Amino acid sequence: MNLGKSIKPINCDSFVEILIQYRSIIEKLQLMCRTNTLKIIMLGPSLLQQGGISGYEKLFLEYAPSEVQIYHIITHDEGAIALKIMVFLKAIWKFLWMLIREEVDIVQIEISQRGSVFRQAIMTLLAWVFHKPIILHAHGSQFHLFYAGLAKWIQKLLSWVFCKCQRLIVLSESWKNFYIENLGLKPEQVVVFYNPVKVPVEVPSRSVSSKVNLLFLGRIGQRKGAFDLIKAFSFLPTEYQTRSSMIMAGDGDIEQARNLVTTLNLENYIQLPGWIGSDERDILLTEADVFLLPSYNEGLPLAMLEAMAWELPVIVTPVGGIPEIVTQSENGLIVNPGNIKQLSDAIKSLIENEALRLSLGAKARTSVFPLDIKKHWVDFIDLYHSVLN
Repeated sequence: MNLGKSIKPINCDSFVEILIQYRSIIEKLQLMCRTNTLKIIMLGPSLLQQGGISGYEKLFLEYAPSEVQIYHIITHDEGAIALKIMVFLKAIWKFLWMLIREEVDIVQIEISQRGSVFRQAIMTLLAWVFHKPIILHAHGSQFHLFYAGLAKWIQKLLSWVFCKCQRLIVLSESWKNFYIENLGLKPEQVVVFYNPVKVPVEVPSRSVSSKVNLLFLGRIGQRKGAFDLIKAFSFLPTEYQTRSSMIMAGDGDIEQARNLVTTLNLENYIQLPGWIGSDERDILLTEADVFLLPSYNEGLPLAMLEAMAWELPVIVTPVGGIPEIVTQSENGLIVNPGNIKQLSDAIKSLIENEALRLSLGAKARTSVFPLDIKKHWVDFIDLYHSVLN
């Protein structure tokens, strides 16, 4: 007995037609009563998770104004595969329950790449079926590489899903062009919101430092240029190594980095404390003199913006949204990804030239004032109203 013949697969067009019909029914049955309070469902990773999106979510929620009520639903958490599946299934159940029972004005979905895209695509479809305005917020630093590696039919399906949003928030003009050209979104759908930063009221005086403290914050690995950074430090003349020290804080391939440090005999100069909390991070930013992030791919790194807010000169690469914030020799130094000699020379120039360090740092701090989280929220309120009007 061939049971397989009795099962008729639903083709893509039929599936889309069913969704459209169900959405139409929901739209007719749904009666939305607006209040002065904006009610937002925010879908994204756990706030306890390590990484840039969680950092953004925490800052965003911390400064949410009283006229906005945000329900944060966790769609992903770190751990075993079984745990991740349970977290996502729970998120679907909670999301559906709120769509059916609660008054919701806007669904805001934080999205990255790989598994995040497929999880949040499901959530996007659910919000669309229930006729809720959708804001997608794209954070992925390697989305272009991920998307290019997909089969054409999956690309087409994701393009269809992305186009269901009222707005797609991206982190830079370069990312805006990518999504318009590759996923078929209309220019008016895509808006650029640079990542926000909490600007400290006061910063320490960093003049006359006996030792120049170099700081890297981020995932230890190839993408962030962590191994390049260790090699670049090894290229420094001995006198410059003894005049400086470097802390590389973050999770990732820590053992591999420590082995490289040992191989290059840099144990006396480079520390790898692992992942640190926000309080420890602020202490390191206070004590640092230079911030380094020689990445190969980025969206718009929060760690870099935080360092600039703390009046630190930065050495970075022209990837993602970075060149829209950092101008060479004005508020930072820019080196090419993977160019270890260039990176080493940039580090050397800031170790030996205190005046340049202080000048770049002062301009770096001024340049991120427009990215203050309070200004970010003013722009977000305007965005919410533009979606609802």
